Amino acid sequence: MTASPDVLEDAPKAQETPLPSATLGGEQRRSIEQFTLLLFIVVPFVALLAAVPLAWGWGVSWLDLGLMVAMYYIGCHGITIGYHRYFTHGSFKAKRPLRIALAVMGSLAVEGPVVRWVADHRKHHKFSDAEGDPHSPWRYGESVPALMKGLWWAHVGWMFDQEQTSQQKYAPDLVKDPALRAISRQFVLWTAVSLLVPPLVGGLATWSWQGAVTAFFWGSLVRVALLHHVTWSINSICHAVGKRPFKSRDRSGNVWWLAVLSCGESWHNLHHADPTSARHGVLRGQLDSSARIIRWFERAGWAYDVRWPNADRIESRRASGEKRDKEGAAHAA
Repeated sequence: MTASPDVLEDAPKAQETPLPSATLGGEQRRSIEQFTLLLFIVVPFVALLAAVPLAWGWGVSWLDLGLMVAMYYIGCHGITIGYHRYFTHGSFKAKRPLRIALAVMGSLAVEGPVVRWVADHRKHHKFSDAEGDPHSPWRYGESVPALMKGLWWAHVGWMFDQEQTSQQKYAPDLVKDPALRAISRQFVLWTAVSLLVPPLVGGLATWSWQGAVTAFFWGSLVRVALLHHVTWSINSICHAVGKRPFKSRDRSGNVWWLAVLSCGESWHNLHHADPTSARHGVLRGQLDSSARIIRWFERAGWAYDVRWPNADRIESRRASGEKRDKEGAAHAA
């Protein structure tokens, strides 16, 4: 069972016995880790920039495109369903095989070990857009220059901060799970798997080194860069712009044009208004593929006690202005 940030705040402050180390790097980022992080940001991003002229000049094969899309959405849903809605917020309960599978799928997104990711995100919700938030775009103020600097910090810069969120404090439930500790510590292995699967499939399918190389370019480098920047945009863009139809104590907004690529995460205002909800896109026309897959898991019996939103709960979280508009329209009718 996972625990939400609210549950963690009510937990006893002191642990009877010290919890084991959860993942790589402990609570401090070393120079070698920061350098490795830089490589994993810069190299895929360069590939993403090169993808446009390469696609224009030589095109992209259906095999490479299929590998890129398949690996993208495996990792994306691993983050959105696994890392985020399940492990961070406890939006549903999962049978043990699904729990392990979600941790591995999230690791394939190459966004960090599961325990560290969850600890960072729980801290983000505790201090959202206030002092203590690891990645608020409002960190430096509200002027245009300050916001530009803050957007960079929220998007990428915060990951190079040497001080790390305490995993023992913010993710003790995950730290205590031996299987999750193992998956978290094996992050380098899952990264290698994520990067090597596309060229292996591409090489075997075409029986050529060229097929392996192009599959690695599109299915590994371009895919990782695109997924990284879409995920990071939830931290930066979705806390700076977007519609806010629901009450939240921060500046989270809904950004519709990111919905499909983010697997429903960019309906961010509802998420911060109701963090444990298994569905983020609750209004008409709001696509949320993560919620749809959770529904399939529930029907298969793999997920249970899913925290689906209902009409009363959604209405209670509407912003006052939205309520007035709705009531006025009803009165006029």
